[in-house]
Amino acid sequence: MQPKTKAAPAPPPPLPAQRTQCPPAATVITDARDARDARDARAKQVLKEAVDAVVNSFAKHTQGYGRVNVVEALQEFWQMKQARGADLRNGALVIYESVPSSCQPYVCYVTLPGGSCFGSFQNCPTKAEARRSAAKIALMNSVFNEHPSRRISDDFIEKAVTEARASFKGGQGDPLEADNPNTGIGAFRFMLESNKGRTMLEFQELMTVFQLLHWNGSLKAMRERQCSRQEVVAHYSNRSLCSRALDDDMRSQMALDWIAREQEQTGALGRELGLAERELEAARLAGRELRFPKEKKDILMLAHTQLSGSLSS
Repeated sequence: MQPKTKAAPAPPPPLPAQRTQCPPAATVITDARDARDARDARAKQVLKEAVDAVVNSFAKHTQGYGRVNVVEALQEFWQMKQARGADLRNGALVIYESVPSSCQPYVCYVTLPGGSCFGSFQNCPTKAEARRSAAKIALMNSVFNEHPSRRISDDFIEKAVTEARASFKGGQGDPLEADNPNTGIGAFRFMLESNKGRTMLEFQELMTVFQLLHWNGSLKAMRERQCSRQEVVAHYSNRSLCSRALDDDMRSQMALDWIAREQEQTGALGRELGLAERELEAARLAGRELRFPKEKKDILMLAHTQLSGSLSS
């Protein structure tokens, strides 16, 4: 007689399915904002450490001890460059511009003799601190600009043109475009070769003029009048290298262009001004060179002032 086989125990009832709860959208947004704020805070700290390191090094090699007065040091740096033969057509004067405000944080811009512009990159409780902050970032860039790697050479031109061609049309452009001054890449090479031996800050001063002409639509208008890229580049290169700054006539003409746009489309000037102000603020806090966004804002403010004056008269 065979023993009875014990029945296998019944499997336990399945556990109720657990629903995965997604965090509410507000939590996701808050976490993303916190992560972004943390990255921004770290970037600002790194920038501050870099600026302080350069200023301290400058103090050590020029005075040998103690803290450096960055406002005086920046002025002395450019006076030294002029004394050593630097081509500073408008002199070695460093110009500061405080933004009118009745409360902190205060903001200050500094324009170097060649036209490059920097701004206070920290939250400054006083106007004096804002000036020092602007002078710090300008001094750091002035010192870095003296390094041989910041000077435009044949090797630098070849590398820059190769990188530009690789990023243009996904790198599929005709390699011969770089030798044709009527193409974008060719015009870029022409501008670099025209500025061989100059520093990157000097080249940026020239590029700002073309950035503004592109932004304002002037380059497009010139091409529609059958002007070649080479003619445009040659004209404004010579003009810019003579003055090393935008002149009031060019600013006034651009302001008139924006007044005309506002008359054609109400609100165009205000929208562009708001965008320019946000771009300038972001660039200032990041410690970047500010000539292009600041010139945009100044031109748009000029147009706004002139338009308001004509409407009230």
